[in-house]
Amino acid sequence: MELKNEKMTMEAFQAEREEVMRTWPTGEGVDFEDGVRYQLALPESKRFSSALAKAEREGKTLCQPRAGVALVDEHIKLLQFLEPSCDLLPSTIDAYTRLNHYEKAAEGVARSLAAGTSLLNGFPAVNHGLAECRRVVEALKKPVQVRHGTPDARLLGEITLAAGFTAYEGGGISYNIPYAKKVPLERSIRHWQYCDRLVGLYEERGVRINREPFGPLSGTLVPPFVSHCVAIIEGLLALEQGCKCITLGYGQAGNIVQDIAAIRSLRELGHEFFRAAGYEDYALSTVFHQWMGGFPENEAMAFSVIAWGSAMAALSGATKVIVKTPHEASGIPTKEANKQGLDATTQLLNMVREQVFPASPVVDLEVELIKREVRAVMAKVFELGNGDVAVGAVRAFEAGVLDVPFAPATCNAGKLMPVRDNEGAVRIFEVGRVPLPDDVLAYHKEKIAERAKAEHRAPVFQMVVDDIYAISKSKLIGRPR
Repeated sequence: MELKNEKMTMEAFQAEREEVMRTWPTGEGVDFEDGVRYQLALPESKRFSSALAKAEREGKTLCQPRAGVALVDEHIKLLQFLEPSCDLLPSTIDAYTRLNHYEKAAEGVARSLAAGTSLLNGFPAVNHGLAECRRVVEALKKPVQVRHGTPDARLLGEITLAAGFTAYEGGGISYNIPYAKKVPLERSIRHWQYCDRLVGLYEERGVRINREPFGPLSGTLVPPFVSHCVAIIEGLLALEQGCKCITLGYGQAGNIVQDIAAIRSLRELGHEFFRAAGYEDYALSTVFHQWMGGFPENEAMAFSVIAWGSAMAALSGATKVIVKTPHEASGIPTKEANKQGLDATTQLLNMVREQVFPASPVVDLEVELIKREVRAVMAKVFELGNGDVAVGAVRAFEAGVLDVPFAPATCNAGKLMPVRDNEGAVRIFEVGRVPLPDDVLAYHKEKIAERAKAEHRAPVFQMVVDDIYAISKSKLIGRPR
């Protein structure tokens, strides 16, 4: 089917659904009407969209961990252990399922059963199937979201939404470019249109499912305008398929001014582009991801990184924050470490809750800079797609107009190179083919030159390398020794 940003017809959806449900045996037990009935019977306390709406009304930042293990009973115990310490719950999906390698996931489940502990890095929801996934939902009191990293998440969506999960993360760009190498972007966007149409069908039956594009992308020095453009595009694609509850995300960069400006501009730009496209009936919220790059091995230092992200999430006005753990540098965290990250975050959120970051011309300047960058890139995306944002997104990546730093996808140009300025904000070192205005590029070069002068070295690529490792070495800016 030709890619276009157009709502799927029921005929096209049903024809594709028959194919999707045959990709693994657990798909045979999933009935949409039964899923609607099950979702409608859930108490309000388990509905993700309701929790977000309440947080928006109250100006509160909710906290949510990442968590997932191979076996259902262990997964339930893990989430029950974390539940008192957070507002929203996840089910992080394993790497095999993310790549649709269900046979390997099945082997991982079998090995985990034999070992009596999880030997997968997440929860293989497709392999466990509808009934077992419902056991997870029924064992918990708070809303649960599916968090994964899957270019083709159609079967996963069918099973988990029918099982009572009330939020679904990801998108055709954000779960391709940073995660996959050779998946055609046109294909992943098309597969995610199916996921969004599925969510839209639930919406039409009175079930509001939250949709959250993955904000941090590659998680490494991503300039705000880059992740904003992807989030807005995926939001527009979701709205077209009938989704009504959208959460746009951003990964912490580390500079207080830029992080606050990023969340503020993301919310404002989301409304700007959604309304310009003719959408009015939707709920918009934001999510702030704590630092996604390298962490210090020292746990006390790691807690500082977590605390800083927590404060930024609250001061920026994000609706929720995705929480890290003090074990980030050493692999999959224990449940105790996961809880410690949540407790540290909650403490900071509570301390900052009544405080408002004062009006600042420096923040306002950064907000306007991000807006100009996003508008320039998005204008080119629409131009390349002749007004169609789905087509435009594919062509924009082909042309290097959209370019995610350090992403593995072969359809990503990889020419845009970021670096920090002298205050630690992420600036553009090499623009590649991204169409930023000349005066905006001049501003970036000026800010990088200030750092170069302070460090008594020319603006060189080594700055980029130094910045990538800086936080793990207890700094924000990769200063020369």
